[in-house]
Amino acid sequence: MKPPTLSFHHHLHTPFLHNTTNLSLPRPTPSASRLSNGLFTVRMSLREDGPSVAIVGVTGAVGQEFLSVLSDRDFPYRSLKLLASKRSAGKSLTFEGHDYTVEELTENSFENVDIALFSAGGSISKKFGPIAVERGSVVVDNSSAFRMDEKIPLVIPEVNPEAMEHIKLKSGKSALIANPNCSTIICLMAATPLHRRAKVTRMVVSTYQAASGAGAAAMEELEQQTREVLEGKEPTCKIFKQQYAFNLFSHNAPILSNGYNEEEMKLVKETRKIWNDMNVKVTATCIRVPVMRAHAESVNLQFENPLDEDTAREILSNAPGLVVIDDRTANYFPTPLEVSNKDDVAVGRIRRDASQDGNYGLEIFVCGDQIRKGAALNAVQIAEKLL
Repeated sequence: MKPPTLSFHHHLHTPFLHNTTNLSLPRPTPSASRLSNGLFTVRMSLREDGPSVAIVGVTGAVGQEFLSVLSDRDFPYRSLKLLASKRSAGKSLTFEGHDYTVEELTENSFENVDIALFSAGGSISKKFGPIAVERGSVVVDNSSAFRMDEKIPLVIPEVNPEAMEHIKLKSGKSALIANPNCSTIICLMAATPLHRRAKVTRMVVSTYQAASGAGAAAMEELEQQTREVLEGKEPTCKIFKQQYAFNLFSHNAPILSNGYNEEEMKLVKETRKIWNDMNVKVTATCIRVPVMRAHAESVNLQFENPLDEDTAREILSNAPGLVVIDDRTANYFPTPLEVSNKDDVAVGRIRRDASQDGNYGLEIFVCGDQIRKGAALNAVQIAEKLL
């Protein structure tokens, strides 16, 4: 079986800012065309007719990935404003051949900004998101601050684009759109095409979540701990308060009164909102595993209507943003490593649930890049739909 091709991006790993003051990212020249010499593709997305874009939280892992995705997808923009905390303000950044200075996020940051991409945490979003909207921006927010607000669309473009179809830049109306949680996005990219065909009545999800979900500092600590453990040293435990390298543990989100943690309940509640189905039964167990930037999820689906595994495989093969990796003979299935730095979500282990009679249940295994499709890519795809 020939291995499937996943869309891969030849930019460097997300560059993290430590004490450095300069950062360089790939450069397109200002034009709407594209040039290629066979080895490199020169992307050209700075355009006079594009929207003005602001990135809030630009020095974080997702903020940096916003820049990579904007460049990779030739997203048109006429100006770019890079915003972060007072601590990061003043740092220099080179993006697409232009030098920028990171500015401190303030209430005056959103004058003449058309699209504001937020990834700076819930408290920042709650404070500054409404301010940006008031100033006329369309905000795409990556935090959990607004996801369950019934007035705010919660959008995965391949899944429920109709939820934001009333929002367009040229309409002159500002708005706020929420980006779902990373585990929800990755799960529903695979579950939704099957739900459309056979209607999911119950979904059981177990997640195996990467360090990137806790930010750049967690990724750095995993790398540091790995070195320390291999050298026989005590691991540095600042982010998770316990050893992460060569270990796994229940997701570090707070535990709620029902025994679930917040991450698990996000998947439950967000699925119901995105599918517009308050009756679908969803349960989840979320685990943190020592993987750098891609989540894996085991998903058990129970259907109202029968769906055999061959039909399911065909449906998934034709779904946008998905690649099927399902070679039983070679025991070759999705892995976090293979989907890292890639746009597509991979799905495999497609098989009938042997605990159910007939073709009313399926098991699938899904992997997706948490920083990319689980956050930055999804947000930029939302922004593309605004154009």
